[in-house]
Amino acid sequence: MKKIEIIYNCKKAAHEMRSNALNIAYSVNQKKHNIHFGSSFSIIDILATLYIGIMNIDPNNITSRSRDRFILSKGHGALALYSALYVSKIISEEDFCSFYQNGGDFPAHPVMNINKGIEFSSGSLGLGLSLGIGSALAGRINKLDYNVYILMGNGECNEGTVWEAAMFAKHNKLSNLTVIIDNNSMQSDGNSNDILSYDVESIWRGFGWNVVTVNDGNDISQLYDALVPIQTNLPRVIIAKTVKGKGISFMENNGEWHHNKLNQEQFELASQELIMQNS
Repeated sequence: MKKIEIIYNCKKAAHEMRSNALNIAYSVNQKKHNIHFGSSFSIIDILATLYIGIMNIDPNNITSRSRDRFILSKGHGALALYSALYVSKIISEEDFCSFYQNGGDFPAHPVMNINKGIEFSSGSLGLGLSLGIGSALAGRINKLDYNVYILMGNGECNEGTVWEAAMFAKHNKLSNLTVIIDNNSMQSDGNSNDILSYDVESIWRGFGWNVVTVNDGNDISQLYDALVPIQTNLPRVIIAKTVKGKGISFMENNGEWHHNKLNQEQFELASQELIMQNS
């Protein structure tokens, strides 16, 4: 398939994911549950690119040992993950519509379920990289040709466990490992630079990783070019400069939508915006 077709399919998937996520979140909101809108909507373009354009995953053989692995370390972005699993036909509409239901397989944070395409239980931040490193190392030991992709938040990188894991990955030259940083400059407590300021690119480069910066982390063409596998002997980190709440104007760069619920007026406004973006 030509690159232009892949990009088109990824963009179409991203639009479907936003619409599906908005609709299911609004239905959950009617039960008075808050949803992590901002954190989910900022990563939808990344997940659409991975699941539709990059990763080797067969929806009809989701447990294949040779499958690429995706780990959502920032587990509060689960709505985006479930939307990606649905649009890529890994889970059914019934599965997707069970989001946030008591006793269901798709709660507010992911719970490991390989048969549903969920590689890791996440919620406590800073753990996904360690799990992904173990998976990448296992692939090398078992001579399996798969890649491991881990999506982390910029605020999550404040965790010390991240840097212990980063050193280990570099030392072991895990070239089948790619980390994507959702660098939306915000976290639950405010602007990231006000909480703990550091140069995210320099620090990863200092730990010896192959660093790639995507200046518009919601632009699928840029994401695709950055995520295409390359020949290297280093682990790779993609720093994607995203917009929190991307796609819904009143959510974008608005900390109130880190964890919130929609009323009917807001839902109708958001729905209309998404329709206009696809027209």
